[in-house]
Amino acid sequence: MTRTMRGATAVAIGATVSLLAAACAGQGSGGQGGGGETTGAGGDSTVTWWHNSNTGEGKEYYDQVAADFEAANPGVTVQVEAMQHEDMLTKLQAAFQSGDDAQIPDVYMSRGGGELKAEVEAGLVRDLTDDAADTIETISAFTGQYTVDDKVYALPYSMGLVGFWYNKDLFEQAGITEVSPNPTVEEFYGYLDKLKSAGITPASVGAGDKWPAAHYWYYNVVRECPFDTVETAIAEKDYSDPCFIEAGEKLQELLDKEPFNAGFLATPAQSGPTSASGLLATGKVAMELAGHWEPGVAGGLTEDGQVPDFLGWFAYPTFPGQAGDPADQMGGGDAWSVSAGAPDAAVDFAEHLLSDEVQTGFAELDMGLPTNPAATGSVANEVLAQLVPVRDGGGNTQLYLDTRLGQSVGQAMNDAIALVFAGEAGPQDVVDAIESAAEAE
Repeated sequence: MTRTMRGATAVAIGATVSLLAAACAGQGSGGQGGGGETTGAGGDSTVTWWHNSNTGEGKEYYDQVAADFEAANPGVTVQVEAMQHEDMLTKLQAAFQSGDDAQIPDVYMSRGGGELKAEVEAGLVRDLTDDAADTIETISAFTGQYTVDDKVYALPYSMGLVGFWYNKDLFEQAGITEVSPNPTVEEFYGYLDKLKSAGITPASVGAGDKWPAAHYWYYNVVRECPFDTVETAIAEKDYSDPCFIEAGEKLQELLDKEPFNAGFLATPAQSGPTSASGLLATGKVAMELAGHWEPGVAGGLTEDGQVPDFLGWFAYPTFPGQAGDPADQMGGGDAWSVSAGAPDAAVDFAEHLLSDEVQTGFAELDMGLPTNPAATGSVANEVLAQLVPVRDGGGNTQLYLDTRLGQSVGQAMNDAIALVFAGEAGPQDVVDAIESAAEAE
C-alpha cells in the first residue's frame, strides 16, 4: 500500500502575471465545466480525481470509494487517476501552469500553506467555506493551514506529526530499556551515546533529498520559537528574533555528535533499501526522524512487504529553557481541494471522502491519521495510533516550513540547511537565505 509521503518540493505556481492570467482564463463557476468535466443533456457529469495511493490495498480502497459514490449518485462518473507521489506533483504543476481547464483535476491533493495561497491568488481553487460548511465544522480543528483570508479552500483528510521512529530491538540491544515518549535533549543524546557505544548507527537521514534534513531545523524552530513568533516572522519577512539562530545552533550541536549513516549527504529519503527509510526498515540504523507515513513506507521496503513489528515512536526532544510550547509539534497533512472550474458534484465527492464511513476505512487500512473524529479510534496500527492523542493534545502543529513559506522561499531555506549538514554553512546563513528569498518574492 502506498501511504502519503512528503515530497522534495511541492506544487509550484508560476509567478508571472501573464501565467496567472492564462491559468484563470476560461474558468467557469461550479457546474460549468473544467477539469475535464462533461455535462450531457441529462445533466450527467464526470469528476476527475487525482491521488497518490497507487498500489495495493490503498488503491483498491479508493477505487471502491469512487465506485460507491457513483452508485449513490446516478449520472456522476468519477475518473480516478492514481499516481506515484512525485509524478503527481509534477503533473499537478504542469496542469496549473498550462492554463488549460481540461488538464486540471476537479479534486486533488493539497498541502496548504503558501502553496495553497498561490493557487488561491491564481484563481485555480474553489472556495469551500459555504459549499462544504457541515464538513468543515466537523474537521474544524485542522482547517487552519487550508484557510486563506478566512475562507477554507481544502478539506484536510489526514493530519500527522513528525517524530522519531525507532527500532525497539536495537535500542534494547544498546541497553536502552526505557524510552520516553517525550524525551529531553539530554535523554536523546544519551540514546545516541549508548547506540554508538554498542556499534549501532543511531540514525539515518535522507539529506540527498534535502527536506528530511531540513526537518531537524524546522523542529528546532518549533522548540526555540513561540508559535506566534514564527507566524509574525513569516508575515513580516523578518527573522531577526534570536530563536531562529538558536535553532541553527542546536542543529550544529547535533551534527557535531555525528549520529547519521555513512554517506547521508547523498542518501535519498524513501526510494529503495539504501534510502533513509530503507535503512530503518531493514535494521541497519536505530531510528529516523519522519512523519506518520513511515510505517507504510518502511513496510514497502522490507522483503515481505510488511510493516516492521519492531517500530516504536517518540516525540522530538525538548530543550532546556526553550521558548516554544512543549506541546507544540511539527507536521502537516493532506487535504482535498476542488478546482475553480469543477462541477458541483466534485464538492459532493470531496465531502464524501471526509464522511464517517470513508474516513473509518482509511484509518483501518493505516493510510494516514484521519481528521474526522468518528474515525480516529479506528487506526489499526498501534504505534501509529499513539500519534493521535499527541496530535490532538492541545498544542499547535507547525506546518512543514517549506510548505508554509511556499516553493521559492522554502527551497532556498532547504538548500541552506543542506549546506549546514555538509559543513559549508552556519546558523546565520539559513536565516539570511530565508530573508533574501522572502524579499525577492
